[in-house]
Amino acid sequence: MITLRNQAIRDQEHALHLLRQMLRVRRLEEKCIELYSAAKIRGFLHVYIGEEAVAAGVMETLAPEDAVVATYREHGHALLRGVSAGAILAEMYGHAEGCCRGRGGSMHLFDAEARFYGGNAIVAGGLPIAVGLALADRMAGRERVTVCFFGEGAVAEGEFHESMNLAALWQLPVLFCCENNLYAMGTALGRSESQTDIALKAAGYEISAWAVDGMDVLAVEEAARRAVDAVRSGGGPHFLELRTYRFRAHSMFDPELYREKTEVARWMERDPISLLQGTMQAAGQLPEDTWAALTADVDAEISTAVGFAENGTPEPVSELMRFVYSDRPEGGSSVATAGDGAGKEGTAG
Repeated sequence: MITLRNQAIRDQEHALHLLRQMLRVRRLEEKCIELYSAAKIRGFLHVYIGEEAVAAGVMETLAPEDAVVATYREHGHALLRGVSAGAILAEMYGHAEGCCRGRGGSMHLFDAEARFYGGNAIVAGGLPIAVGLALADRMAGRERVTVCFFGEGAVAEGEFHESMNLAALWQLPVLFCCENNLYAMGTALGRSESQTDIALKAAGYEISAWAVDGMDVLAVEEAARRAVDAVRSGGGPHFLELRTYRFRAHSMFDPELYREKTEVARWMERDPISLLQGTMQAAGQLPEDTWAALTADVDAEISTAVGFAENGTPEPVSELMRFVYSDRPEGGSSVATAGDGAGKEGTAG
């Protein structure tokens, strides 16, 4: 398993950037919990706290033209892919200023301009989409990479095996990123899979695959860069099993009766933010004033995003049927898109 936690940080500025990216996700998710508790966000809410190193490390390796497909625990992926915090929160508020005009909510964030294709609420539902995007790029001769994030629970679904097989058979430019947090909702991995080495399952389809310490953002970035470079250069699909852990329950409705508090506490000792922060501080690379400025900047971003969402507007009832069918102007063939005018924001991200 790839891990770099004991190695010295060579690029201080880049490490600081990664730290900031993880902190942005953490603060956004903490604010989501606060707003959900105040009944300003409704429906289902799945937060990414504890897993920030995965999204932060992988996103650093992608080009703007690459595509990203994620699950319903996707706020952090969307944020780091370039969807503003304001557009994300406005979407959760159900406001028209959200990235999907408030029609998708927490589990269905989407932004075509950022090439962020969900936000997919169905377990394993994003895998065939990623294969389709990669196939389209291959057929069009585009040098793009599609990255697909999913949890280890998706491995039990048929779509996982179908997608692995077709991606390998057609040598598609796709990187599969399995965020293995050990629990598919409330079911421990060892209770649902006879073979718990997920990378080994992917290797069974003749896909280059390896496991990575998903709590170490530097290890994640190194592994992802190696995989993305290989995929982009025609090396076919690659697979990363990112071994991580969610510190919070599966969702805000989850009583979390399936794991011991001592287990959670042990994993929290390897908080990816604290690990990088502590390593930098020990090496004299993170003075107190630098850390204070970083946290103040992130807090200001999230505060501005909340204000943007709070001042948003619900979509008028008269627009209820819009986007159910394509709009075809008289005499024209163009169609409206669900993102028209949505997700725009001033300085919140």
